[in-house]
Amino acid sequence: AQRLAVEVGTRALPDLGALLHEGAQAVYVTTPNAHHVDPVVAALGAGVHVFSEKPMATTLEGARQIAAAASRSKGRYQLGFNRRWAPAYAFVRTLIASGEFRPAMAHVKMNRGELQSPPWVSTTALTGGFLYESTIHLLDMCRFLLGEIAAVLCRARTTAYQEPDGFAAILRCASGTLVTFHSCAHATWIFPFERIELFGPHQAVVTEEMERVSVSPGLGREITARDFFQLPMEEKWGYRLEDRMFLDAILGGAPPAVTAEDGLRATELVEACYRSARGGTEVALPLA
Repeated sequence: AQRLAVEVGTRALPDLGALLHEGAQAVYVTTPNAHHVDPVVAALGAGVHVFSEKPMATTLEGARQIAAAASRSKGRYQLGFNRRWAPAYAFVRTLIASGEFRPAMAHVKMNRGELQSPPWVSTTALTGGFLYESTIHLLDMCRFLLGEIAAVLCRARTTAYQEPDGFAAILRCASGTLVTFHSCAHATWIFPFERIELFGPHQAVVTEEMERVSVSPGLGREITARDFFQLPMEEKWGYRLEDRMFLDAILGGAPPAVTAEDGLRATELVEACYRSARGGTEVALPLA
């Protein structure tokens, strides 16, 4: 902290309380997953704007605490689901919203190569569990693209690590769309580690990470592809627009781009997967 303070021309403070006392207007919470709730609730309680890295929390109780604090606070709360602003996924959402593409079935894959780097990523006490790491991004993306999820049926196994590290699930959307969802923590980094395949009546849309989107609009029609390989990572992965939306919400008074409600629903999806995997039955959403 001291080195960074010198680098950017400011001074380090000992804790969040001191930072809030100094009159901070906005804070970014980038602590480990399991330690988001206390700083977020404290900052919102002080009327400070909060950008929190995902996940919102690693328990349903924690997520509800933050949602309640956000509803009372003068500050804006935005959650870091950057993929919503990645051009590849934004393009797919536009296709669906326009009515050009009507998804009925989907297959979603969100893998990790390993749980070794950084070393703490396999420490469940810090992460909340594998699904709260990168997997939650694509669970949120299912809801972002396909609407509310009505129920989850999930199976899991433990293979390479000391926690469940492989998941296969069926998500039933309120719209009727069916999703098969797969996530493995030891898949190597073979391309693409994340992929969404959407299928409509004689239509298909396929994403490959945030690099490419292929569209098959109908039988006998030309298949097209949009490539995003050459975009800077900050733009391609949605980070730049995500930050801009947070600032716009603060300065313009607009609702946050990713709300506490979005964070709560994503937490419910993860918890539903774990509950279903433990109990062997389908779990209805929203959770009680």
